[in-house]
Amino acid sequence: MPLMSGGDAVVRSLLGHGVRAIYCLPGVQSDHLFNAMFDVGDALQIVHTRHEQGAAYMALGATLATSRPAVYSVVPGPGFLNTTAALATAHSTGARVLALIGQIPSKAIGKGHGLLHEIPDQIGILRTLTKWADRVGTPADAPSLVARAFRELNTARARPVGLEVPPDMLAARAEVALTAPLAPEPEPALDEDAIARAAALLAKAECPVIFVGGGANEAAAEVRALAERLTAPVVSYRRGKGVLDERHPLSHTSPGGHALWAKADVVLAAGTRLLLPVTAWGVDDKLKIIKLDIDADEIERLRKPEIGLVGDCARVLRRLTEHLAHLPAMRPERLAMSRAVKEKVAADLAVLAPQLGYLRAIRDVLPDNGVVIDELTQVGYCGRSAYEARAPRTYISSGYQGTLGWGVATALGAKHALGDVPVIAISGDGGFMFNVQELATAVRHRIPVVVIVFNDGAYGNVRNMQKSLHGNRVIGSDLANPDFMKLADSFGISGHRVTGPEALRRALETSLAKNEPTLIEVPCGDMPSPWQFIDMPKVRG
Repeated sequence: MPLMSGGDAVVRSLLGHGVRAIYCLPGVQSDHLFNAMFDVGDALQIVHTRHEQGAAYMALGATLATSRPAVYSVVPGPGFLNTTAALATAHSTGARVLALIGQIPSKAIGKGHGLLHEIPDQIGILRTLTKWADRVGTPADAPSLVARAFRELNTARARPVGLEVPPDMLAARAEVALTAPLAPEPEPALDEDAIARAAALLAKAECPVIFVGGGANEAAAEVRALAERLTAPVVSYRRGKGVLDERHPLSHTSPGGHALWAKADVVLAAGTRLLLPVTAWGVDDKLKIIKLDIDADEIERLRKPEIGLVGDCARVLRRLTEHLAHLPAMRPERLAMSRAVKEKVAADLAVLAPQLGYLRAIRDVLPDNGVVIDELTQVGYCGRSAYEARAPRTYISSGYQGTLGWGVATALGAKHALGDVPVIAISGDGGFMFNVQELATAVRHRIPVVVIVFNDGAYGNVRNMQKSLHGNRVIGSDLANPDFMKLADSFGISGHRVTGPEALRRALETSLAKNEPTLIEVPCGDMPSPWQFIDMPKVRG
């Protein structure tokens, strides 16, 4: 067995699992880890950021855009805590992130001596935000723990994992046996009886509807095959957008789902919590729900379904479609009904004309595989219902975490991982300033992301609610912004200030053609509220 340091053992184990980039910020507890990174040269790209949260968001963006595991590394204590918003978002979105976190020296952990960056029970915090976490105690332990981390990332429900690496372990030298990647744990056998019963229920349904979430992102072909066999509408909200190309006559966003929910007799929920429909839209005895999820704990979390199916979405959907091969595909009357709902929703959404114009400009410029990162801003909220996603993982949302300020750094990670695929971040002026420093990372690492800032001089959504829901009691929501064009110039990137959708379209065409980091500012006032298409009322039960 070769003699190597703990840092070498960690880095070589990461390389052995296909890692080719680490998003990171160095510091004293990680010096020996970075020395090991230096030793492997061009085999590992070090993408260092200007803030720890930027490193974690970049890893998150990389895996959300590709589904491949991504790694970030930061120092302990405040460095680690700065990444926890990203780690919480990775947990909520089912993202394959490995958090490689520094520690204080092993013998001092838990002693409360007040060493640099010491916090109580750091690994306990790490474990609350991950699927699995452990501490590397010796160089010899590193390969097996890295292998375990990747098996957890690639088995069953995807969620982040964590490894603590104390500095004395990283510096220590020992004989180390590198470990080959472990095979994922075998998938449990499917419940064929439950699948047959679900197929029979769907076959008899008069108004079947399929709801998809982030858990169906790797099952796009299977969703389409089942939907077309049943002629069943497919509904997505944030995380499932694009699972069925939204140009398809059976593809619907949430407002369409709300209309369909009222008359549905059988709903198949594939890789989605189905939170809004079940908790806000109402359920009655006439509605039968089939819940499909890779995580058995999710099946009855909100409501006990008529039938629960535990397994990988693609695998289960294929079996359902096989059971339904006798049905006539694409029945005209159901197709006509779906088209009518789409047309009605499109007409209703016209009240959001300002946002729709900007979203159309973005859609027209991006290729089908181009990626939009959805921020918490008025255009972003509208995008959930009105942006036309044409493929999975092309509309990336923070899901239920609603992580304000994640957009710039997440977009950088997505763009870095995707290479030539265009990536656009939609931000408001409030959220944009949370991670504005990462424009320097875009420049340093030549990551040609395009950031669009819709500038209304406020935390606009908060201000709108203060005005409309709280009697115009406006407080704490106004902002003092820099000159964004001078800001872009100071970073050495292109800047465009545009007014209106057509000017945005031209600026985007120019920016994508130049293939360099770009900031586009869109000054805007109050926009029509999109919330009537998000918080929709009860329609049954």
